[in-house]
Amino acid sequence: MKIALMPNLTRKEALSVTQGICKSLDNLGASYCFLPEYKSDFESTEAAFLTEEEALGTCDAVVAVGGDGSIIHAAKTAAKYKKPILGVNAGRLAFMAGLEDNELHLLSRLIEGDYSLDKRLMLKVNVLSGDEVVSTDYCVNDCLVTNEEKQRMSEIDVSLGGSCFNSYLCDGVLVATPTGSTAYSLSAGGPIVDPELESILMTPICPHSLVGRSLVFRPNAVIGVSSAEDVTLCLSADGAEPQRIEPGCRAEISRAEFTADFIRIKSENFIDILYRKLAQRR
Repeated sequence: MKIALMPNLTRKEALSVTQGICKSLDNLGASYCFLPEYKSDFESTEAAFLTEEEALGTCDAVVAVGGDGSIIHAAKTAAKYKKPILGVNAGRLAFMAGLEDNELHLLSRLIEGDYSLDKRLMLKVNVLSGDEVVSTDYCVNDCLVTNEEKQRMSEIDVSLGGSCFNSYLCDGVLVATPTGSTAYSLSAGGPIVDPELESILMTPICPHSLVGRSLVFRPNAVIGVSSAEDVTLCLSADGAEPQRIEPGCRAEISRAEFTADFIRIKSENFIDILYRKLAQRR
């Protein structure tokens, strides 16, 4: 088996955790690779250093090391190459991690194929000017639309399937997957949704209203978001660099054509993970 390793070395423990993964893979007789920018940190290992296309195009699985943000970023990349991903926690809560840093001995199950796949719905985010697609991005967790001027509220129009749904005076609108329901969506007052229940969540952020509730839509819903005023909005998919939505343009958010496939090695279910992780914050 060939593994593509994608660590976030800005995390304090990520370097040592990744070195431990390399040693475990050496002992298991598995080959592994990194992208070229990691060469100075791991040139003493048995790793190959390949371009993204070479690494993810030829690997059997991706192992991401870091917190939830790092794992989500790697999952977006792995999904485009239709590769499964295993997250190893080198952060704090890390809902998306399949293994903790003290469970590297369980990597033998990955090499032996003794695991299951959790196929998670992703979102496709198009910014459109009329019928022309200006830009496209994808997200595993959520897509946030806010006013470019962060200190003021905006009137934001939301449509459903091309028909006007509602107009919100708020700080922004968050559209999330069930996977993202335990992230920003939860902090914004949204519901926790089991990832096996495919759906799309929409939550207005700090609405100036008595009825600004979160809503859960069917998985094939198409949600449009635009400014009701002559202002520029900003869109960020999974916390990535914001894209501008100029006046007269809109964001169109729908189910992606592929899924993020997370490797599950342990027998924990969603409720087990939810309780264990959130219990740390009580």
